[in-house]
This record gives sequence, C-alpha cells and structure tokens, in this order.
Amino acid sequence: MLDLEVVPERSLGNEQWEFALGMPFSQAISILQKHCRIIKNVQVLYSEQTPLSHDLILNLTQDGIKLLFDATNQRLKVIEVYDLSKVKLKYCGVHFNSQTIAPTIEQIDQSFGATHPGVYNAAEQLFHLNFRGLSFSFQLDSWNEAPKYEPNFAMGLASLQIPHGAMVKRMHIYTGNNLQETRAPAMPLACFLGNIYAECVDVLRDRAGPLGLRLRLLTAGCGVGVMTDSKVKSLERSIYFGDSCQDVLGALGSPHKVFYKSEDKMKIHSPSPHKQVPSKCNDYFFNYFTLGVDILFDSTTHLVKKFVLHTNYPGHYNFNIYHRCDFKIPLVIKKGKSDHETAQPLIFEICVVVSSPSSLSCVPPPQVMQNNHIASVTLYGAPRTTSHARPESSSSSH
Repeated sequence: MLDLEVVPERSLGNEQWEFALGMPFSQAISILQKHCRIIKNVQVLYSEQTPLSHDLILNLTQDGIKLLFDATNQRLKVIEVYDLSKVKLKYCGVHFNSQTIAPTIEQIDQSFGATHPGVYNAAEQLFHLNFRGLSFSFQLDSWNEAPKYEPNFAMGLASLQIPHGAMVKRMHIYTGNNLQETRAPAMPLACFLGNIYAECVDVLRDRAGPLGLRLRLLTAGCGVGVMTDSKVKSLERSIYFGDSCQDVLGALGSPHKVFYKSEDKMKIHSPSPHKQVPSKCNDYFFNYFTLGVDILFDSTTHLVKKFVLHTNYPGHYNFNIYHRCDFKIPLVIKKGKSDHETAQPLIFEICVVVSSPSSLSCVPPPQVMQNNHIASVTLYGAPRTTSHARPESSSSSH
C-alpha cells in the first residue's frame, strides 16, 4: 500500500517520487515505469474521437488514484483519490488516512482545521468540504436527510449537524479555490530537469513559402546546487531552412537523439532518380523530444532541409515519444481578384486541408489520424539565395 504526503495546491507523493500539478504527461509515465513493481495496473483513458474535449487520465486502479491531464497542454491538472481504502495519506507528516485511522469528518477537521462550512450536492448526495487547492467529498447516502445549517450563522463544522463518523469518499488536489474552474498550472521548476520546453512555435513564412521556425522556449537553472537559478527563463530562438548544424546547436542546444535515415523515400520525386549516385551517408534528424520538433539535415551540406512538428495525440503510434508542439502556421489568403493578401494564423487542432496553390508547394498535407486529427505536420523548403536577417534573441525571467 502506498504511503503518500498530501500537499494542497501542489502534489501527492513520497520521498522517492512526486506527482506535481503542472507536470508533463511523459514525466508521470516515467515515474510509473520506474516504479512498476510497486505501482501496477495503470490505465490510460482518453477520448478516441474527440481527444481535445476530455481530459487525458492515468488511472492507478490498484491504488485508487486518478491523474487528470489537460487535453490541450497535457500537463497535470487534478489529482483525485477516489478509493481511500487503497492508500495511506498524511498531511505535514501526520496520517489522516490509514489502516488504523479512518478518514472521518472529525479526523479531517483535526488534521486540516475547517474554517468555513461546506457545500451539499443533493444530486450526488455528497457533502464537499473545500480548502484552497484541496477538496474532500463525504458520502451521505446513509443519512436520513440533507445536512442543515444556517449559512449566515455557521461557525465551522459543528453548525452543519453532520452525523458522527461521516467518511471521506473522494479527495481532490488542484490549483485555486474552485475545482470546477481549475486549470493546469505552469510547469514547476522541479520538472524541467535540465531540459528546454517550447511554450509555442510559430512558422515563419513569406509569399514564396516557409522560412523556418520561431520558438518561444522555457528553461530553468540546471547548474550545481539547488539554488543556482530559482526562476523560469523565457527565450526566443529562430531556426531557418539552410541553417547549419552549428546554428541549430547554438540556438537549441544538443538534441535528445540523432537519427539517421535508412533510405531517402523522396528520391522518386527527383529528376532522373535512377541516375543518381548512391550516397555514402544518409540524411539525419535532430530529435528534440521536449520541443515536439524534428529537424532534418542534408547529409552532404549539413544544412536544414525539413521540419516535423508533432501534436502527440493519444492513439497515435508516436504518442508519448514527443511533447505536444503548440504550433501556428500563417496561411496567405487572396481576397477576390485583387492582389491584396492577408495572413491569418491557423492552429492545427483538427484536420485542415491546405488547398491554396501557393501553399501546396511548401506545406504538404499533414499526417492525419482516423479521427481526423493531425498527428504531425512536415515543412519543406529550400535555402534562400538572399540572406534573411536574424532577429536578436530575447530572454526574460519570471
């Protein structure tokens, strides 16, 4: 049986590991894989047809715990303990739920000290006692009538006339004061682990096609000592078609993996492919898993020739390899017969068929799943003959 510490508005865990609000989905999976001998029978729950409309859930069936991740940013939003008989819980080092301590309303009052009355939900027959970042739900189906109290004169739990021994049925850990309106917080400092993450990615383009990517990056201190850098830093970097390996390494750092292609499947589209001399080396990718981006380099020139942006939707065979890339691609749309064109940002959350003639040559149809959601988008482009001005890199801390 797991013995876990409850930290309201922050986490649930022990000395070896911790599920923290704002944690990326992949890090929670890593914890479960590392402790698979202790934490068993884990289910991954998601909506197959509409993955953005429902939370992504890890259900620890053996331990009565659910981890609810925001469907869009895939960070931990709510921690729910739905079966307190399967886990030990403590607050500030003192148990309030174990095999010998029942989670009664008296025990919760003693451990947390309620300062205001709770809320009764007649439809669920549950009484909700809410603290900031923490909520307890008590089972009321054995009561003869709903709890009575005068809201204007309530002075703590005694005024609610709750029978002795009412038991906690569920517990939730979240951010803020309202469980129904809570959102996944920003990633905690402890979750960066020396990596960089992409807050957003914008595709840079002109009338001729895509130029490259502008990435807004988040990073935290990773030097010697815990207090080396206690702030999250925001950086902005740009990568263009035709950039060298050194340019990319200087902007983004070392990739998580370098993958060499076994064969060039695009050779068939080249003029006279049968006359081409076989290359002694193959094109290769820089895989940036925490950015959700792959960058392909030409094996001869070692310059950028392709970008791949991953959405990390559940159900795809690459799910949980990459973090979700929140990218935007501006499309140039002609209005009538005039030469006036406007660029409109487009967020690829659902399948979009790019049909404008000026776009077909540079943004090929994305990889679409059976539920009509995009798994990845590939950007092709040739190095420009004219040099493009590089914007000055910017950074900020918060």
